[in-house]
Amino acid sequence: MKRKHQIRCPYCGAYATCRPASVVYGKSGTTKNTYLYICSRWPVCDSYVGTHKKDRSPLGTPANKELRRKRILAHRSLDALQQNCHMKKWEAYIWLQAKLGLSEAETHIGMFSEYMCDRTIELCNQALETDHIRAA
Repeated sequence: MKRKHQIRCPYCGAYATCRPASVVYGKSGTTKNTYLYICSRWPVCDSYVGTHKKDRSPLGTPANKELRRKRILAHRSLDALQQNCHMKKWEAYIWLQAKLGLSEAETHIGMFSEYMCDRTIELCNQALETDHIRAA
C-alpha cells in the first residue's frame, strides 16, 4: 500500500505516520480532527510535525523537542515584527524571504533548521530594535 505522504524522520530514518494528536498530547490537550505525523519510533524518538486540517498534509518537517521550541519562537518573532511594523502576514514573509535569500517555497518556518530559526529570530529582533529607535 503506497502512503499518501511518505515522511521519514530526519533523526532516526523511520517512517512517520499520520495519527491523532491525542497520541502525543492526550485527549484533553487537542482539538477534534487534529493530526500529527509522528515518528513510528515515538516516544523513543520524539519527532513529529502537525498537519493541515484540510488535507492532512504535513505543515513542515518532523522536529524534535528543541527544534519545535525554536520554530515556535521564530513564529512569535515574525508575528511580533508583523504586528509592530503594521505588516500583513504575506508582507512579513516576503521581508523574511528577502533577508534570508530564500525562495517563496523555502520560506516556511515549519521546514527551518535550528540555525534558520535562530537567524529568523535575530533578524526580527534587529528590525524591531531599529523600528523602535526610529520611532523614538
